[in-house]
Order: sequence, then C-alpha cells, then structure tokens
Amino acid sequence: MPLHRGADRSARTTTEEERTELRRLSLNPFYGEADPVSGMTSAPPQHRLPDGPIPPATAYQLVHDELMLDGNSRLNLATFVTTWMEPQASVLLAECRDKNMIDKDEYPRTAELERRCVAMLADLWNAPDPATAVGCSTTGSSEACMLAGMALKRRWATRNAARYPATARPNLVMGINVQVCWDKFCNFWEVEARLVPMEGGRFHLDPQAAADLCDENTIGVVAVLGSTFDGSYEPVGELCAALDALQERTGLDIPVHVDGASGAMIAPFLDEDLVWDFRLPRVSSINTSGHKYGLVYPGVGWALWRSPAELPEELVFRVNYLGGDMPTFALNFSRPGAQVVAQYYTFLRLGRDGYRAVQQTARDIAGTLARRIEAMDEFQLLTRGDELPVFAFTTAPGVRNFDVFDVSRRLREHGWLVPAYTFPANREDLSVLRVVCRNGFSADLAALLVADLEQVLPELRGQQHPLNRDKSAATSFHH
Repeated sequence: MPLHRGADRSARTTTEEERTELRRLSLNPFYGEADPVSGMTSAPPQHRLPDGPIPPATAYQLVHDELMLDGNSRLNLATFVTTWMEPQASVLLAECRDKNMIDKDEYPRTAELERRCVAMLADLWNAPDPATAVGCSTTGSSEACMLAGMALKRRWATRNAARYPATARPNLVMGINVQVCWDKFCNFWEVEARLVPMEGGRFHLDPQAAADLCDENTIGVVAVLGSTFDGSYEPVGELCAALDALQERTGLDIPVHVDGASGAMIAPFLDEDLVWDFRLPRVSSINTSGHKYGLVYPGVGWALWRSPAELPEELVFRVNYLGGDMPTFALNFSRPGAQVVAQYYTFLRLGRDGYRAVQQTARDIAGTLARRIEAMDEFQLLTRGDELPVFAFTTAPGVRNFDVFDVSRRLREHGWLVPAYTFPANREDLSVLRVVCRNGFSADLAALLVADLEQVLPELRGQQHPLNRDKSAATSFHH
C-alpha cells in the first residue's frame, strides 16, 4: 500500500476565516438527524480525531460523498482486479466479513472451504497427486509470490549451507516484465534480481537468455503466465526445456515458479493443450490471484507447491491459537475469511464449463475490440487479446501530433481509465495503451469505448504536437 505522511499539505493555504467558513458549509443541512438547523455549525476535522461522535447517517454521507470522486471501477480498463460479482456472492461476503481466516479452530467450515479450494486448484493445475499438493490462500498474488520466493530461497540455502551466507549470494532469474512484487521480494529478502530485457518484438522472457543467466547461486526462474505489459504468455515449456538442457550440461537443477496471477485462471479453461503447469516436472510452485480472473473481489490469492518437498517444513509455523494447532505460512496473520468463502462460492457456482464460458466471453470481447482499434489508421496492435483477454496498442508510424498519453488523457474525460506507459529495457522507446477485458466488461461497453475513442480522434488529429512532454507525469502503469 502507499505510504501516507499525515495531513494533505498540497491544499491551497487559506486564512482562518476562510477555513471556518468552509467548515460551516461542509455539512449539508439535510445531514442533521432531525432539525436541519441545529448542531450543524462545523464539519468534523479531517486530520485529527474529532472531539466527539456524530450520527452514523452523517458519518456515512460524508464518506459516501467524498468517494463519489473516485473513478468508476467498471470503466477501469487498467486493473486486472474483479469489479463485478453476483448479488449472492456479495451477501456471502457480508455474512463472513467478521470471520478471521487465521482462526481455523473457531471457524472450521471456513477453513474447510479454503482446503477445498486448494484441492480444486491442485487438480486444475495437474498436480501429480492433488491429495498431497500443499497450498494456502493469501491476500493476493503479491503475497503468494513472496511465499513462493521464500520457499525457493530456503531450499537453495539448505543445499548450499556450506557456502551461504558466507560467500554465496542467491539470485533469481526473471523477465524485466515481471510484476513489481518480484522486485520487492528481491529487495526485502536480499536476492539478486537477474532480469532478461525485452528485445525487438519480444516483450517478455526469452527461455535461452534466462538459462544463460543461471548459475550455482540461482534459486529459481520465474515464468509469467500472462504478462501485465501486453497480456502475452511466457513460454513455460520452452523455459523448462532450456533448463533441462542446462542441467544435462552442468548438473545445475534450477526450479521454476509460474506466476499465474492472471493466466493460471485462463489457460486451464481456454488453452487446455498448453503445457505450463505441474505437468512439467521442473515447475515447483504456482500462484494465482483469486481476485483477478478467479472472479472474486479483492483480496485473495493462492499459492500451491507440487508436493510437501517443495515447501520446507521449517517455514511453516505451528501456533497454538484459540485452542487449536494452527499451521500457517503467510506474511500476515489476521485477515478476513470472506474472500475465501467467495472463491469457493464462485468455484461451486461456475464449475469448469462456467469458467470456460466467462473467460471465453472476455477473450472474444478483447479480440473484437482489438480488431476495431486496429482498423483505425492512427493505431497499431502489439497483441490481440488471444492469450490473456488483454491487448496493448500504440500509435501508428507517422502519427506525430499526438501520442498514447494524449489518448489516455482524453478517454479519461469520458470516464475511461486506460493506462499509457513506456516499456522497460531494452524497449524504452515504445509507449503503449493497454486494455484489460474482465467479466462485467460487456460487448456494449466495448462498443461505447470505441465510440468515445472515435469521438476524441478529430481533436487529437488537430493538435500540433503531443501535449505532455514529461511522460513520467502523464499517467502511471497499473499492474
């Protein structure tokens, strides 16, 4: 989460008289419980606790009104996170919001639903023996990736106990397109990040380049099933083959972790012939985000290991908590059980055929939308939404009077949040727009997006040059 530093000092400096008048006008007289003209002379302070309570309806309305200034999540085409669920799921979430996921002895049925979800995912991802695969729920893929990285590092440290930590420094190999959580992992756990850069039309990890970066200090290689930069799958099978060849030459046995934050809930349903999961012996662990294409509101993620051998026992804490023995492997402790319940509800509600239908619809909408944008002379596609229901596009060669940042800014005026960002090394020259199609982003909404894009193009064509010279200030890249 972002760090916040107290009061908002960006606000315009005002006089005490102006502040008093602003506070007096901050409360609508209708917010009073009974008498519109009594007790409404000042609004509660914003940067310190109020001296006393206010009526619940007043507190609700104050918070509600301010949140109206947030963007509309359904029109946020930057986020992979689920923004729509059925009313029944919302009821279950409300019923379980007070249950602490860690209290497995107090809430045994919630714990059982978590266990069932792990078993279902182990079966979905073709674990050799789903009954023995181990896994857990997390607050999201970022925590799941941290746990997977910790297991990789501990297994490497155990194998290299004679050299670590005295002389050996562990490293992790991955593409430069990985989600920022992997940068955090390497920073927090003192692991060297070895990054494979982008080259030409390749916007993710190259298998042979990754194998070439491995040595005796490599704890593992991360493969991303669904890059957030452009929606493409990394070739997990080819990566494992390159590491097999490396082992034959050198004896180095390098495990693979698949970051399937999005793709691990797409490929099993839409790309059943693609071998990327535990069918590959070198894949030791997989994570996914239940709150992305798992179709659950945030935040829930999942981390699974092929077998207990891949998860060192010393990383699992057994705590006597509220009368029960609680084996836990997590970076946090107390957290709500509601999202785990919602995940089980969604698994039960949809089944394989239902998930296949939902994900195919998202992919079909992405493909149709990509083709309609490609038909516009001003744009060219990088990807087409035929892996993740996600595609990236940029301005066509010869377009000089506007750029992707101008397009993003103008679409925001219509309520659409479409991120524009620059690619990393070695393609810093390339700036793109990216569209994420999720459940709830309908064909009708896609048609409205195209209509709004066509509406802003005449004015963009009339510009003399791109408006924002400082690209870092234009818009940010949201994973």
